[in-house]
This record gives sequence, structure tokens and C-alpha cells, in this order.
Amino acid sequence: MIESALLYLFAFAALGGGMLMLVLQHPMRVALALIATMLSLAGVYALLGVHVIAVFQVLIYVGAVMVFMVYVIMLIDVRDRSFVDKYSRMLVPGIVVGALLAGALTLATLAEVPAPPAAGTPPFGVQPFAQIFLEDYWLYFELTSVLLVVAVVAAIAVIKERGGRRG
Repeated sequence: MIESALLYLFAFAALGGGMLMLVLQHPMRVALALIATMLSLAGVYALLGVHVIAVFQVLIYVGAVMVFMVYVIMLIDVRDRSFVDKYSRMLVPGIVVGALLAGALTLATLAEVPAPPAAGTPPFGVQPFAQIFLEDYWLYFELTSVLLVVAVVAAIAVIKERGGRRG
């Protein structure tokens, strides 16, 4: 019972952090929302019994990548007037689309009843998924990390090219 409550708590915290990343305006607040999302996902992983992934989530993403991103954000010129507003102008459309998505997911969850598994089929679990992921797809996962670093470098290059002006 307590595991289910914690799972829902971490899942909603991750969802809330993801939504805040979309609507907040200041880059440092967005980075803090991303840190909260990653910590919540680590909690979900830990509750699912994938403790190695949970530790990697905290050490690698929260510990290393986010420190790097916060350092880059500190290099941004915060005297820009666009950072004065707390929320983005996309707040209202984001809330509307989020409410529509939540409604659609709720209807889909209530309407669809999964069929019982056929006799002789092994149940799906985290362990087989983790084994397949770490054997077959680890390279793509690491390439995604490299892509994120390239995106940060490109964002810095664009900011330096524009000289800090907006537009």
C-alpha cells in the first residue's frame, strides 16, 4: 500500500516538474524543475526495484549533467528583459493542452481493459526489460547524452553570436 502511494507521489512529482519546465521562463528555474523531475524519476526507478538505474539517474543526470547545465545557465546574460517574467506566454495553452491530455489518458485508462495473458507466456517485468536495454540499446542511450551536450554547446554558440540580444 505504501509503495503504491509513493509511486503515485513520485509519478505526479515528475509530471509536475515536467510541466513546470514547459511554462517557467527563467532558465535557472527551468533547471531546478528538471532536477526535481529527475529526482522523482529516480524515486520511481527505486520503487520498481531497479536500484542501479535509480542511482545512475541521481549520480549521472542530477549530479553531473545538471551541474554542467546550471554552470552554463550562469553564463547566460540574465539582464535580458525576457527573464523578468516568471511564466512563459505559453502558460495558458500549456494548461489547456495538459488538461486535454490528462482527460484523454483518463478516458483511455478507464475504457481499455487488458486481456489476460495467454497460457505459457512469461509476464513482463522490469528485469527482462533492463537486461535487453543494457545489452542492446546502451549505445543509443549514451548517444542521447552526447546529443544533449552538443545542444548545450550549440545554444551557447547562438547566444554568443547574437551578442545576448533577443530575436
